[in-house]
Amino acid sequence: MRNGIFPYNQVSNYIFILIAMVSCSKEENVVAINTTPLIKLNAVSATRVLQFKDSLVVVIDYKDGDGDIGETDPDRKSIEVKDNRLSKADYYFIKPLSPPGSSIKTEGSISINLKSPFLLGTADEEITTFEIRIKDREGNWSNSVKTPEIVIYR
Repeated sequence: MRNGIFPYNQVSNYIFILIAMVSCSKEENVVAINTTPLIKLNAVSATRVLQFKDSLVVVIDYKDGDGDIGETDPDRKSIEVKDNRLSKADYYFIKPLSPPGSSIKTEGSISINLKSPFLLGTADEEITTFEIRIKDREGNWSNSVKTPEIVIYR
């Protein structure tokens, strides 16, 4: 150091050391675990189906912070699928996606086979969408996803 002025080389070294010290703080990054399932629409097998003959397969991707999606009791339904032409939804069973009693983050895909959609009226075709959501063992409902328009025809 001459005349109270640091040479450029030393200043850059001190700045580097200061930045390194600040970035090495002892605070840990705490990531909140989302225990409510999150889903997104991945795929729909068709947007046009022949009533009573074609099936419609909807694939959703899921993430759950505590892995409690699915039931061991087949009478407890975890997937809600609502045909938007109807006032009530249908419910489907899904087996546990992680060992019951565990609390591990899970993610993956679920395929839902909607067998033989049919026309409700007398027209030759109808257009509908399906809204889907899932419920975990704690009773938390996921967000809802909606399919593109599906044409059902004779």
